[in-house]
Amino acid sequence: MIRRRDWLLSSFAGGALPAAALAQSGARPRNIVVASANGMIACARAMQMLKAGRDTLDAVVAGVNMVEDDPNDSSVGYGGLPNEDGVVELDASLMHGPTRRAGAVGSLRNIKHASSVAKVIMEQTDHVMLVGEGALRFARMHGFPEEELLTEKSRLAWLVWKQSLRDGNGHNNWRDGLDSPNWQPEQIGDLKKRFPHADAATLAWALDKALHPPTGTINCLALNAKGEMSGVTTTSGLAWKIPGRVGDSPIIGAGVYVDQDVGGAGSTGRGEENIRICGAHAVVENMRQGMEPKDAVLDALKRISRNFNHDKKRLMMFDINFYALRKDGAFAGGSLWNGRRWASDGSFVSTKFAVNDGAESRLEECVYLYERH
Repeated sequence: MIRRRDWLLSSFAGGALPAAALAQSGARPRNIVVASANGMIACARAMQMLKAGRDTLDAVVAGVNMVEDDPNDSSVGYGGLPNEDGVVELDASLMHGPTRRAGAVGSLRNIKHASSVAKVIMEQTDHVMLVGEGALRFARMHGFPEEELLTEKSRLAWLVWKQSLRDGNGHNNWRDGLDSPNWQPEQIGDLKKRFPHADAATLAWALDKALHPPTGTINCLALNAKGEMSGVTTTSGLAWKIPGRVGDSPIIGAGVYVDQDVGGAGSTGRGEENIRICGAHAVVENMRQGMEPKDAVLDALKRISRNFNHDKKRLMMFDINFYALRKDGAFAGGSLWNGRRWASDGSFVSTKFAVNDGAESRLEECVYLYERH
């Protein structure tokens, strides 16, 4: 005979815990938006739409569209850093909690709003993902305008990266050659001389991106007062990637995952490591089993650490973040490390994520697995 207590525990393990906890506490779902640190404006826009009664998926897509439009965000959409051939390739995925549907697009060129293309794939086809040339034809068919996504600023970073490449002897086909009287194998060269029209700040930015390729991306999750949820992740991917490389962002269960009964999760950072653990799905399943959001994201990070035998020297070579939003409104952001590289003024840059629960968007500190010293 199954005892009532055992039956209740087995029900919680099957996914009833968040709903049961919500009912027991007497709390009600509320409008809330969570995003990666570059999602402050995305959170504000999504919250504006939630307050107006708009669908959660419409809200998060409209939010990240603003970041996709921003030429100063070099990890998403227009102005995103290109692949090794100097071509910007975009990836995106999304999930709509109420209908439990999903859409995704990979290696999309010339279309600024990859997240919107993923939404049309979900709404207008029987497929979940389109990639490459087929995705571009589909986008054109639905009226998305083609445009050059590479800005002059991101082009400069790409050219500086080209000049930073050297073989074992320090030679680079993209610099002034062995016969140059000023040839120095240990240095990139006089960037100001090579790019006289670029200001010092832009050159410093380009050099930083060349030497430390970003793995940016934006993830955005939303919950409304009716308890409905959606999530989206969109990116220009790893800078200088091999053409056709696809990371975690367009992979359902890695870059984003939403279960209407439990919550949603997403990720930014090194996509290859997220794919190996199906990170967003793992975070949601952890919450299904009763973990608090902060513990759910830390567990996913521990799985990544385990893949490297917890070798901190190897783990130090990359960053990855997870974001979680539970159906009762509890949320968290988590990072592999407590912070990133030192800022230009010598201060340490802590890892944060964006939140909007009805007022101004704000940044909150991520929980972290390891601490940099």
